[in-house]
Amino acid sequence: QVQLVESGGGLVQTGGYLRLSCAASGSIFSINAMGWYRQAPGKQRELVAVMSTAGTMYGDSVKGRFTIARDNGRNTVYLHMNSLKPEDTAVYYCHVGEVTTATVKYSEVWGQGTLVTVSS
Repeated sequence: QVQLVESGGGLVQTGGYLRLSCAASGSIFSINAMGWYRQAPGKQRELVAVMSTAGTMYGDSVKGRFTIARDNGRNTVYLHMNSLKPEDTAVYYCHVGEVTTATVKYSEVWGQGTLVTVSS
């Protein structure tokens, strides 16, 4: 079974920086896509950033401020969030796609979410 452990959320002031981490575990052979989505209160879940064999993609609202990075050896994905704004406040979810393990392939796995709050 693939598990995702997220860390790094918290409270930060406008203009501040946070780094989120997500480590995948579970006899993993390969992961195609690793990324982050977020969901603010009353809004739909939206893409923040994703890295896959197809390339890197960012949501329009975070381009130029957020950077996604990936350590394939550790099956870990990071999200560096700079110049944070109150509208970035949301629960951030780690997402991995097309995961191959010793016994089974998963189309996708979601993390439990970590709260990021940006104060004005």
